[in-house]
Amino acid sequence: MRLLLLLAFCACMAGCAVPPAVPYASNERIAEVAYRSPGPATLTVFTMVNNRSGRGGHSAIMINGSQRVIFDPAGSFVNDRVPEQEDVLFGVTPAVLAGYKSAHARSAYHVVSQSFQVTPQQAEIALKLAVGNGAVPQSYCANATSGILRQVPGFEDLDQTFFPTRLMDNLSRRPGVVEDRYYEDDEGTILDGIAKVLL
Repeated sequence: MRLLLLLAFCACMAGCAVPPAVPYASNERIAEVAYRSPGPATLTVFTMVNNRSGRGGHSAIMINGSQRVIFDPAGSFVNDRVPEQEDVLFGVTPAVLAGYKSAHARSAYHVVSQSFQVTPQQAEIALKLAVGNGAVPQSYCANATSGILRQVPGFEDLDQTFFPTRLMDNLSRRPGVVEDRYYEDDEGTILDGIAKVLL
C-alpha cells in the first residue's frame, strides 16, 4: 500500500514543471505594476488538471487584496512583463490573468479556478504570507498553497496536502466557493503557451 501511495505521489508531482531561472524584480518595478481588481477581496486557487488522467499537475493561488498577485509556487510562468519575487507574480491585470490561464490550458490540461470572497483583512493576511513565504521547491506547489490558506482565518480546518486535486476537492466542499473550468485545445507545453501570449 505504501508503495502504491509513493508511486501515485511521484506521478502527481511529475506534472509540476521545473521552473526556469527567474530574475528577481526590484521593489521599484513591483510598485510600478501594482494592480488591484475592482470589487471585493478574493482568494482564487488554480488547479491544473490532466485531461486524460484527472490528476493535478500544479496548484497556485491568486490573492486580490490591496493588490492582485499570483503565488505560483515552483511555477513555470515567466514573462518579462510580469515581475516576480520568489514565486509571487505581481501586476496581475486582466490581461496577465488571461495569459496565465491560457499558458497553462492546452490539450493535455485544463485550469480549475475556485474563488472565495473574503474580507480585506483575510486577503491582506494571505498576501503577506505569500510574499513572505519565499521560493518553493519543485513538487511542493499544493503543499505551499494549502499551507498558506490554512493560516488565513476561516480556512484553518483545510487539510495541508501535496496533491493538487486533493486540495481542489477539499475546496469544492467549502461554502461560498465559485468554480470555473478553462479549456484550450492547443498542443505544446506551458513554455510554448507563454511564448504565444501577448500581454
